[in-house]
This record gives sequence, C-alpha cells and structure tokens, in this order.
Amino acid sequence: MDGAGILIFLAALLIFALVILFKTVRIVPQQTTLIIERLGRYSRTLEGGIHILVPFVDKVRASIDLREQVVSFPPQPVITSDNLVVNIDTVIYYTVIDSKRAVYEIANFIQGIEQLTVTTLRNVIGSLDLEQTLTSRDQINGQLRGALDEATGRWGIRVNRVELKAIDPPMSIQESMEKQMKAERDRRAAILNAEGVKQSQILTAEGEKQSQILRAEGSAQAAVLEAQGQSRAIQQVFDAIHRGKPTQKLLAYQYLQVLPQIATGDSNKMWIIPSELTDALRGIGGALGGDDGDGPKGGLDAEGWVDPGPEREANPFEETSLEDASEALAEARGQAGQASREASEHATPASRVQPAKGPGVRLPKSSQPSPSETDGPATDPEDSTQGEDPTQA
Repeated sequence: MDGAGILIFLAALLIFALVILFKTVRIVPQQTTLIIERLGRYSRTLEGGIHILVPFVDKVRASIDLREQVVSFPPQPVITSDNLVVNIDTVIYYTVIDSKRAVYEIANFIQGIEQLTVTTLRNVIGSLDLEQTLTSRDQINGQLRGALDEATGRWGIRVNRVELKAIDPPMSIQESMEKQMKAERDRRAAILNAEGVKQSQILTAEGEKQSQILRAEGSAQAAVLEAQGQSRAIQQVFDAIHRGKPTQKLLAYQYLQVLPQIATGDSNKMWIIPSELTDALRGIGGALGGDDGDGPKGGLDAEGWVDPGPEREANPFEETSLEDASEALAEARGQAGQASREASEHATPASRVQPAKGPGVRLPKSSQPSPSETDGPATDPEDSTQGEDPTQA
C-alpha cells in the first residue's frame, strides 16, 4: 500500500507541475494580443512571443486578432425619400487598433458596428430618392465610412471601407424599371434605325444625282459628237458633189427618184408637190430634147463652176468642245442662207440655145441663135415628148 500511494502521489505531483507550467508559460501568435488581468484587474497586454505568467494570479481575459476583418451584414430594409422600401446588404472592413479599449469600452463591438451601420445607412438613404440611391454608391460608402469611423474610434476600432453589396428595390419597382429600360432601348433602336435609313436615302439620292449629271454630260458630249459628225459628213458630201460637177439632168433624175419616198407610209393621206418640181421636169424635158453638140450647154453645164478647194482628210471628231449657242445659231443661219442661194442658183436651168426652125417656135431673146447656128433642125422639148409614153418619162 505504501508503494502504491507513493506512485499516486508522484503522478499527481507531475500533473500539478504540468498545469503550473502551462499556466506560467504562454506563447502568443503574431498579429494577436492577449488581455491579462491580475486578480480581476487589467494588468497588461501581451503581444506576439513567449511570456511568463503568475499561475492562479494572472488570467487571460480575451484574445484579440489585429488583422483586418470582414463582416457582412444581412439585408436591411431602408426607406428612401420617395417612400420606397429597398433592401440593402452592407460589407464592412475594420481593424482593431487598441485591444484594451475594444475589450473594455464595448461588450460586443461586432454587434455595435452592425447596429451603427444600420442606423447610419437609414439616415443617409433617407435623404436620397431611388434613382440617386442606385447611382450614388460611392457617395453613400463615403458617408457611411466617415460616420462609422468617428463612432468606433473610441472603441479602438478603425473602419477601413464600407461597401453596399446589393440594393434591391421592390418587385413592382423592378418590373417598372425593366419596362422603362426596355422602352428606352426600343426608342434608341428606333432612332438609330431612322438615322441609318436617313443616311442611306441621302447617299442614294447623292448617287442618283451624280449618275444623272454624268448621264447628262455624256448625252451632251454624244450629241455634240453626233452633230459634228453629221456636219463633217454633209460637208464631205457637199465637196464631193461639187468636185463631181453633176449636170442638171442628173440632179433632176435624182430629184424624181426621191419624190416617191415622200408618199411612203400607210398613214400618209396627202403629200404636197414642192414648187421645184416644175424646174426638175423642165430639166428632164430639156434632157430628153437632146443637143446637137454644137451649141452651148445650158443649166449647170453653162454656169461657172466654183471649185471648193482641195479635198480635206481631217478627223471629224478632233474638236469636241461645246460652242456658244448664239454663235452656233448665227453660223447655222448663215450657212442655211448660203445653201438656199446656191440651191436656187443651181435649180434655175439656163436656157438652151436651139436653132430656130419651123413655125411656132420662139426662143428667148437672150438665146437667139446666130446665123451659123441655124443649120440644124430645131425641136421644141415639149413637142419631142408628146409622142412618148409618159411612164417612160
């Protein structure tokens, strides 16, 4: 019994020594402080490291974490200035800077921060309407941080940041806001579409305008080129006719060939014989009457011929510039008058000189035959055509 009692005593002594050692030596982690009370009163604050305490005299009141802490509070109903209830979630970042005041100045600083946040948030949001609340988060965060930091400073706590995590208006307001946003987006889409259509129509009109201008310029140039080509062609034909020296007979025959073309067409009910037809018929009659080869030739053969000059091989399109309208009109009138005079001169046949033979034949005074020209028989062109078939004439 004595041996067993000694073992039990030694074991109890060992356990007591371990307890004393545990209560005497205390290791404090980094960024952590221990509030030590001796006999119920504050003694000191232990920071990171190893410390020796008086067993059963010194007591650890609280362990404080000095790192920055994050606390998220549940949604709180807040009324705005336009009498709308919104639920706001807040997140607070704080740091304990004085462990002694954080323990002895307030019983539960986390709960105190939460309640102070709710009251401050209601004061701030109560002066704003819903639209300002949704768009002024930075302003609200700054006001909350200033109010909380001032109130928690005596607690040994520093509020670093306050964030509004969510602002939830009522469902009816959310639906109205969604409809408003949809209507606004539709309006912007319609405006953009109208602007696009307007720009497209403007560009299309500008393109059509430029196209019409280019077409008009092309048509004008084409008309000028065509007119110049026709003018050169007429000039070349005119020069070729003058170089060929056509007789009155040929001109009268060509004139008669062109006359049937005037009456061509089913819609032509009446056509007018020009006055120059009699001159052409007179020329044909004179041609059918014949000459003996001794007298002078009438018509164009007896007239003096005007040489138009050497043949020109010019490019008909070498000049394509538009002329002045008044100058072109004056020049055209002059050319038309000159052509009319030349046509009237060439269309009037000269009197044929025929020997006077037989009764009833009278010649113009200007064409009385000389005595040497009366040897051949004289024949009237009109009498020579009486026995012939009119269709052959």
